[in-house]
Amino acid sequence: MADPEMSNTNDTDLDAPEESPDATEAEAPQPDSPDGEPPSPPDGEEAVETTEEDLPVDELMHGDGHAAIPQIPSIESDGSIEIDELTPADFDADDLRQRLRTMMLSRRLDEKMMTLLKQGKGHFHIGCAGHEAVQSAISGYSRPGEGPGHDWFCFYYRDLCMALSLGMTPKEALLAHLAKADDPNSGGRQMPEHFGLKHLNVMTTASSVGAQFNPGLGFGFAIQQRDEDNYVYVSCGDGATSQGDFHEALNWAAREQAPALFLVQDNKYAISVPIDEQTAGGTPYKLAAGYEGLSRMRVDGTDFFASASAAQAAIQHLRDGKGPVCLVADVVRLLPHSSSDDHTKYRTPDELEADRKIDPIARLEATLIEEGVLSEEEAETMQEEVHEEVDEAAEWAKQQDDPAPDTATDHVFFEGDLDIDYNSEDDIDEDAEPMVMVDAINRTLKEEMARDESIIVYGEDVAGDKGGVFTATKELTAEFGKDRCFNSPLAEGSIIGTAVGYAASGFTPVVEIQFADYIWPAMQQLRNQVAPFRYRSNDAWSCPMVIRVPCGGYIHGGLCHSQNVESIFGHTPGLKVALPSTAADAKGLLATAIRSEDPVLFLEHKALYRAASARTPTPPEHYTLPFGEARIAREGSDMTIVTYGMMTHKALNAAKELEQEGVDVEVVDLRTIVPLDSETILESVQKTNRVLVVYEDHEFIGFGAEICAQIGDDAFRYLDAPIRRVAGDFSPIPFAHSLERAVLPSDEGILEAARDLAAF
Repeated sequence: MADPEMSNTNDTDLDAPEESPDATEAEAPQPDSPDGEPPSPPDGEEAVETTEEDLPVDELMHGDGHAAIPQIPSIESDGSIEIDELTPADFDADDLRQRLRTMMLSRRLDEKMMTLLKQGKGHFHIGCAGHEAVQSAISGYSRPGEGPGHDWFCFYYRDLCMALSLGMTPKEALLAHLAKADDPNSGGRQMPEHFGLKHLNVMTTASSVGAQFNPGLGFGFAIQQRDEDNYVYVSCGDGATSQGDFHEALNWAAREQAPALFLVQDNKYAISVPIDEQTAGGTPYKLAAGYEGLSRMRVDGTDFFASASAAQAAIQHLRDGKGPVCLVADVVRLLPHSSSDDHTKYRTPDELEADRKIDPIARLEATLIEEGVLSEEEAETMQEEVHEEVDEAAEWAKQQDDPAPDTATDHVFFEGDLDIDYNSEDDIDEDAEPMVMVDAINRTLKEEMARDESIIVYGEDVAGDKGGVFTATKELTAEFGKDRCFNSPLAEGSIIGTAVGYAASGFTPVVEIQFADYIWPAMQQLRNQVAPFRYRSNDAWSCPMVIRVPCGGYIHGGLCHSQNVESIFGHTPGLKVALPSTAADAKGLLATAIRSEDPVLFLEHKALYRAASARTPTPPEHYTLPFGEARIAREGSDMTIVTYGMMTHKALNAAKELEQEGVDVEVVDLRTIVPLDSETILESVQKTNRVLVVYEDHEFIGFGAEICAQIGDDAFRYLDAPIRRVAGDFSPIPFAHSLERAVLPSDEGILEAARDLAAF
């Protein structure tokens, strides 16, 4: 039998001559090993070398026991899916040989990339070794391709063999390892093994554990919306099943019977934490039992034929529209967690050796030889060819260009033309019927949904007669149907996460987070998934969406119904942020946001929803306004007040008072803070020579501080007085009226600051 070459990859490359320059570099010390030698056992202990003879047969194979958990069955299910057990006779011989070769290719790439690291070529690696069989098995029943009409794939970092099986090449894998400009996953922007292959429908992968669950579910919902027979592959390790997103996704998938395969590749370790310290019941298979409508299967993931039996049954179940499947594959991790880890610190020699005895490549190879599909000589030749292919690919990849430094900030946002014919305030008929802000939002949603059938609206309480807690989505379900305006579970991370999958597959989600104060469970998705989606895929993927968020105080909402969040999200590259102050601006900016190619956080001040001060004549149908263009809410010559949102109206009140005192105040309403119209701010300051920045959020590290900094940097020479700020106290917003008034900006406070500034 050919050796599958799963040697200890802490050694140098078997093919590299020790006297070669590369081999010399390969002697660089490894973590926790000052001399570059394997770590020594603790004082008083001896390293134990385990041989095959030392291990009882019943500890060597799944089905008869596992090194970590005894008596793991070959295939187990909850009985909801009929499974036909497949054998080599059920496969074409050439197909089996190709699968073995791809598994060998994956393994050899793992080895080669670890060697390259020791040679100073590359910076990081996280391996697939031990996971290959189940990935290869599932790929055989999948339909990769680009866009709707194909299956979708949401990977995690150990899915190398799956990527190769779907169509990624060794050259592409090595471009990613070396962070080259032509790396198809990210153009060198992400760490290796962060797959993102648009032509294969492999979604760009985030580092955050569990970040793929709800986006994967969004792809599943999109499949259902299009009435296709495709499925979405959502992969993870056992540690990720401790994340709340895993359970949120299982719940919603089961409720909607989404065509989602949740593959848990259970190698028994979350870095160094063993499964019995991580998971109730010792296996995610038991965790998934509580979701009615979710089918469960458990398989020996080191056995290709058992894995194929489960994969075939599960994927046919999904294609038949019978609901989601959680497939737990018991695999082995034959490498440390990553190139930064030393697993000898927490795994015994006996356990590591036992895992090597159930190496999935060795098992498949042995079976194929036994069945006459492959000879030992052919297996050896195959291994040699794989070595040669990977070595040649590595040499080629080394010669490819690194990313150009001047491209480092490319693709943070969409860089093309939206092809929108924008309106201006001059297009509004002053005699038109007055409209309050919440009605402007509702009317815009109706107009846009009628214009574009890809637009879907969802969130908590948005559907049916309720129409949202502020009625912004009233009548949408009745007018456009339950598949285009619907309620979500009360889970903000799920709302944003599923919107990623919806958007990436071609829909335009407009989702609502009921209060800004409750957006924080979605922070993982917003910061690490949504905002960098385009950037980290080097412009291959995008997830344009609108996230509508009621915000702000002055409504006696207390600590958790009054927050302002713009400074945090304004500090999130890739996310645009709008804060309209009038009904007309809300209508125009929301329509543009929906037509945008970037994700937009659309902040709606609750106190303005029905405020007379924010009411305007109704703009024309399909009214749009550009992002990044501030509005001069009041022209003046003596002082500039820069503000946005609710504070625009308080600034206008102060300006009106000061006019009686002979001070002519210009009020600049930003309308959006990302992008920020710095040009209009600076032009106004150059004209008036005095500036007051007003914002409702905490003064300390609020967004107004950035405005002040830009003015200080670029307009200092024009100033006749210090830059002043009026903003909220650094305190939660209390409930009692007297206390709320004490911590939020007031008309009197703004007027007093403006008078002081004018008198300076």
